[in-house]
Amino acid sequence: MGNSVYNRLINKEAKLAVIGLGYVGLPIALEFARKIQVIGFDINEKRVEMMRNNIDPSKELDSSKFDQCDIKFTTKIEDLSDAQFFVVAVPTPIDSANLPNLSPLLGASRTVGKALKKGDYVVFESTVYPGCTEEDCIPILEKVSGLKFKEDFMVGYSPERINPGDKEHTLQNVIKVVAGCCGDSLSNIAKTYELVVEAGVHRASSIKVAEAAKIIENTQRDVNIALINELSIIFNKLGINTFDVLEAAGTKWNFLKFTPGLVGGHCIGVDPYYLTHKAQQSGYHSKVINSGRYVNDSMGFYIGKQTVKKILATGKHIQDAKILVMGATFKEDVSDIRNSKVIDIINELKSFQVHVDLVDPHASSEEMESEYGVSLADKTTNDYDAIIVAVNHKEYKSMAESDFRGMMKDDLAIFVDVKGIFRGKVKNLKYWSL
Repeated sequence: MGNSVYNRLINKEAKLAVIGLGYVGLPIALEFARKIQVIGFDINEKRVEMMRNNIDPSKELDSSKFDQCDIKFTTKIEDLSDAQFFVVAVPTPIDSANLPNLSPLLGASRTVGKALKKGDYVVFESTVYPGCTEEDCIPILEKVSGLKFKEDFMVGYSPERINPGDKEHTLQNVIKVVAGCCGDSLSNIAKTYELVVEAGVHRASSIKVAEAAKIIENTQRDVNIALINELSIIFNKLGINTFDVLEAAGTKWNFLKFTPGLVGGHCIGVDPYYLTHKAQQSGYHSKVINSGRYVNDSMGFYIGKQTVKKILATGKHIQDAKILVMGATFKEDVSDIRNSKVIDIINELKSFQVHVDLVDPHASSEEMESEYGVSLADKTTNDYDAIIVAVNHKEYKSMAESDFRGMMKDDLAIFVDVKGIFRGKVKNLKYWSL
């Protein structure tokens, strides 16, 4: 281990590069930059310019996180040739048919391949199906660099566990899973990550095991939420409140406390599709995971339809109705709109010719416009026939019943509280939650 990659990094004889500086890549790049020399690479010039000015484009980190960091931000591939340890942290989205879209990952592999030298290390952090690193990424690294895997360069996998908007479970205090292509590479990779992950690392037995571990973390969550969402549909038909039921059941020590809601974002709403895709290629059609995805993907339409039914029940003409949707991001207190399921509510409402206003204190109207063709309203009015609180941002949690009543047209207006955050606080409005 005398002159191992790890030793060269800590002695600042070698640099570490992070490819992809989104909500995963940037925090890890900055943490490493407190201990070793780092090159932060992203293809988006505008974002890189913001980071040079100590601004996190994802609005997750405040500018003090950039202090005392030995990091160079760049969009130039040639700057990467200084690095010996590459961390790839690009998104792995799905396409419109819910199939894995590996183009960012394969593109990043080509980029690293151009800078790869003998003795270098490449560690992938993107969430993928088991086998993706070895079957899809390594062949590109070999082809572009002309080098041989294991002989000339080493590869590892260490899935990210960053939870957007969560100030408690951060990179430093959540155990990190790491894997390498051999014992020596695992040791170098584990020690490198131990520089920044105070909680320590778990050494997985293989790259495939580490890939599978990450994907089932999110799949397990997805299936559990799907069960609760399905129960909420059943309880609605039976005329009982889901949250009352969960509160009662939750008094048992081993009852898992999941709640109903929209499951979007680029983790829980995406990762299970990577696993079911790989399962299908292996000749197995996944039943439980696909059913869970179906339930969760249809919740936005369900909420929209229930709201329309409730307006119709008051005797109003639905084409004349005006609805306010509060919250557009995929979860509370973040600015990320990727794969937000709020758009499903809006599309369902619009299919009934309803007028919909959308507001969100964290989202960007331009991003909403380019991603979904829906812009945010500049201001709210006082004549809504229904208000749907779709995302429980802290700004909304602090609102009182009178605030909502002030925006409503009349006493027949419906208050839809998707996540049940106003249960027991709203006394006089027509109230509905999942």
